[in-house]
Amino acid sequence: MHGSQKLLGFPGDKPPVEIASLMGLAGIIELVGGLLIAFGFLTRVAAFVASGTMAVAYFMAHAPQGAIPLLNQGELAVVYCFVFLYIAAQGSGPWSVDNLIRKDRRDVLPR
Repeated sequence: MHGSQKLLGFPGDKPPVEIASLMGLAGIIELVGGLLIAFGFLTRVAAFVASGTMAVAYFMAHAPQGAIPLLNQGELAVVYCFVFLYIAAQGSGPWSVDNLIRKDRRDVLPR
């Protein structure tokens, strides 16, 4: 939702950001990466990029206000960063598109 909010101005009442900006790039990563992770397609790559985006968001927007996430309102960025990092390490689940593709490849390979 943060990606669609940045790129499309929905939901919310703020206008869309310029696509050729740092916030525009973050919006693209959030929207496309979020959809890829949700459907389980290219999950490891999308989650790793999303994790890095959350780390950059924390250090650019929250860390200058103080080092402790609870005090600088950066706890969600930190949580998302580590959740995406876990997903990147763990991979997609059994109901993902990645798993369907993997099953198709196993059927084609000679035994």
